Amino acid sequence: MPAVAPDPGDLTARARIRDAAMAHFGEHGFDRATIRGIAETAQVSPGLVRHHFGSKQGLREACDAHLVKLIRQLADRTHDDSRLENGNPITAARTAVGPYESYLARALVEGAAAPLFDEMVELGARWLAEADRERDDPPAADVQVRAAVSTAMALSITVLHKHVSRAMGTDVFSTEGDELLARALIDLHSHPLLGRDQARAALRALDRRQNR
Repeated sequence: MPAVAPDPGDLTARARIRDAAMAHFGEHGFDRATIRGIAETAQVSPGLVRHHFGSKQGLREACDAHLVKLIRQLADRTHDDSRLENGNPITAARTAVGPYESYLARALVEGAAAPLFDEMVELGARWLAEADRERDDPPAADVQVRAAVSTAMALSITVLHKHVSRAMGTDVFSTEGDELLARALIDLHSHPLLGRDQARAALRALDRRQNR
C-alpha cells in the first residue's frame, strides 16, 4: 500500500480516512477498494468510516472535494499571474495535487474526478481570458474549449506518468523530473511549433473544409 500523505494541517480521523481512501482507490481502483481495507490503513473501525462518509461513493466525493479545495487555495495564492512559478496555472495545479497522483490517475481513467477537472478548466479559462487581452489576434477557439484541452493535456502527465518517465529517463514526479518537465513546458509554450502564418493557413484549410 502506498504511503498516505495527509495535509499536515488536517490530521483528524476524517482526514486520515480520506487520505487512506485516496491511497486505496489509487492502488486498487474504486470497485476493488474496500471499506475494511481503508479503515485498517487509517487505523480506525469500518463503522467510523461509514459514520463519517456513509459509503465508498461518499468517500470518493470527499476525496474529489479535497482536491478541489487544494486547487482553489492555489487559485487564491496565484491570483496575480506574476506570482505563478511555473507560468501556467494548469501546470501549477498539477503540481499542487502531486501527492495524490495515484488517486488522480486512476480516477481519471475510471471517468471520475469530474469536480477537479471542472475546477481546473475554470481556473484555466480565467487565465486564458486574461492572456487574451494581451493578444493582437483573435483566438481560434472559445476560451472554455481551450481551457478544457489545456486541462486534459496537463492531466495527461499524471495518467501517462510511467510512459513519460521512461521516455525522459527519470521519474517525472521526482525533483529532477519536475525540473525537466518545467523546462520542457516553458520551451514548448514559448516556442510554438506553428508560426502565425502556418496557423492562419491551417485555419483557412479548416474553414474551407467546413464550408464544403
